Amino acid sequence: MTEFRSDLMRLLQTRGHIYQATDAEGLDALAAKESVTGYIGFDCTGPSLHVGSLVQIMTLRRLQQTGHKPIVIMGGGTTKIGDPSDKTEARPMLDDATIEANKASILRIFEKFLTFGDGPTDAIMVDNADWLDGLRYIPFLRETGRHFSINRMLGLESVKQRLDREQSLSFLEFNYMILQAYDFVELYKRHACRVQFGGSEQWSNIVAGMDLGRRMEGVELFGLTSPLVTTADGAKMGKTADGAVWLLEDFLPAYDYWQFWRNTHDADVGRFLRLFTELPEDEIARLETLEGAELNEAKKTLANEATAMAHGEAAARDAAATAEKTFEQGAIGEDLPTHSVGEAEIALVDALVALELVASRGEAKRLIRGGGARVDGEQVQDESAIVAIGDSPVRISAGKKKHGRLVRG
Repeated sequence: MTEFRSDLMRLLQTRGHIYQATDAEGLDALAAKESVTGYIGFDCTGPSLHVGSLVQIMTLRRLQQTGHKPIVIMGGGTTKIGDPSDKTEARPMLDDATIEANKASILRIFEKFLTFGDGPTDAIMVDNADWLDGLRYIPFLRETGRHFSINRMLGLESVKQRLDREQSLSFLEFNYMILQAYDFVELYKRHACRVQFGGSEQWSNIVAGMDLGRRMEGVELFGLTSPLVTTADGAKMGKTADGAVWLLEDFLPAYDYWQFWRNTHDADVGRFLRLFTELPEDEIARLETLEGAELNEAKKTLANEATAMAHGEAAARDAAATAEKTFEQGAIGEDLPTHSVGEAEIALVDALVALELVASRGEAKRLIRGGGARVDGEQVQDESAIVAIGDSPVRISAGKKKHGRLVRG
């Protein structure tokens, strides 16, 4: 393990954020000497990011915590192009109004993790549409495009994969690397930004930006990527069988967010505590040594810390209390997904679908036949079963981890 001198690089290394760096020693020396400005770009393809983006968000948080300045760049311009990295097909085209709405929505996420303002280490959010939308095509090609080799771009893994699979790669997408590289140069000129962070799939784009900065401005820029985070079973972070784990409560209730972290694989607990919480290292070292039932306490700590950061302390407490009532005391927490039933009874199949515990009636029937459905804790295997709704809520369960409640309404 490299012995870094700067608080920034030591923290990033300890917490597992470093996968590749263009010049780790040079960046370490710079960060030890002065306050460094660094950025990560996020395209506005939807109204929320999911936990797959959380490593990058936490990287910016670590940057700010160690006395440096983070820039969140919203890709209002690059969203109109589409990054071919790690993609199998082109993005759908979004209009300007949708992109603006997505950008405003995503800002709410960053306000939970970063301190924005006008101070020397306060975060700022900028939109690359501010400079990309106004580019003149011919001058841009002459001044910037001439520094890029088509031979090299065709050799990039993301491009090769699309071409090898004979999947269409539009000229529009092919320009993405040039525009992202130009972002780096523009941020250096506007904000003295010296570092671009990103996921490992962004390595080629980051290196291209550094090279462009050297060619156009004669400046040494730095790049650092974080590892692609997968779970112990090989799944990509951010996606589950039930869909994306969104960071905004508009799209995923705080209870479900808490439950996602509570269900972490045993082998991932220590790594996730380092990446996604701010618990001291000695406490994490203690928690990751727990075994058996005691390890559940470490998972609850992870869920509490991660949920408090994204949704606030109160939401984390409420989610933990609901989980305790539901799983440990057999009660029905009010934060569980709830469906109001106008009649005195409802088919169990329909209840499972209405509570979104399953995706379809067919899946509900298979679940019931397989013994995975429970009503108030009692297993039901009759797919034509009817659930009676009285004055008290009725708990419906799909397997051991998914629960909801029915109420008269």
